[in-house]
Amino acid sequence: MTSPALQEILALLGCPAAGNPAQYLFERAIEAAGLDWRFLTCEVPPDRIADALAGAAAMGFRGCLLSAPLREAAPPLLRSLSPAAVFSGAVSLVERRDGALTGHMTDGRGVVEALRGHCDPAGAGVLVIGAGPSARATALELSLAGAATIAVGDPSADRVQSLVEALLGLGAAPAVALPWQPTMEVPGDVGIVVLAGPSLTTLAGLRGDLVVADVLLASQPSVAAGAAAAHGACLVDGLEIHAAQTAIDFHTLTGMEADAEMLRDALDEFLS
Repeated sequence: MTSPALQEILALLGCPAAGNPAQYLFERAIEAAGLDWRFLTCEVPPDRIADALAGAAAMGFRGCLLSAPLREAAPPLLRSLSPAAVFSGAVSLVERRDGALTGHMTDGRGVVEALRGHCDPAGAGVLVIGAGPSARATALELSLAGAATIAVGDPSADRVQSLVEALLGLGAAPAVALPWQPTMEVPGDVGIVVLAGPSLTTLAGLRGDLVVADVLLASQPSVAAGAAAAHGACLVDGLEIHAAQTAIDFHTLTGMEADAEMLRDALDEFLS
């Protein structure tokens, strides 16, 4: 137990905040860890994010989770950023460290951790659908995990080119841009597909040996993920990914481990 004189405070800053499972999950993890901490859910308009972060720092909050669209507004407001936050241009987690705020981007780590329960990303060909902050963070972590190649597809050619150039700059996995099509073809050398872009994307060339990670947090898979599962592919759904990311966030803020399976069960309860 921590000191009863002053409880540590964690918070979700969201827009919208309603319907976000962060408080439900963190309270489960806090109880399981035996911590006398509190979690708050706060609605923060995008034009007040600077005030909200300054207030969190002034009141000594241990940390905050950020939901879109606050994530892309946060980086210039923080003292320091993790490499993933710099690479993605967004912040999903704010940690108070030495009296100041540090920004992290843990979306990609959550995807890779969930994937590792089903396959080894090292040496695998990867297709990332999407080129926004979450997709960028995921592509970064897959490159660092030793992916053999990374192909990127997104409706925005400029975003795709920016991500491919950034990946090539790492000097790790070769990266290529794929022309966007209403139905994206999965290349034959790809073993992992990450769906981190438009939810109505459809895929061709689906195979039973694929592992498909669907970042959409919903009780039902996206159209593309459902089709992949119907073809026998291994589906890593958004609940598993979100549970893995929450465990990572909890460890970052508390230094304690959280049971990802317990968090997955809690997500099932929350969404039911």
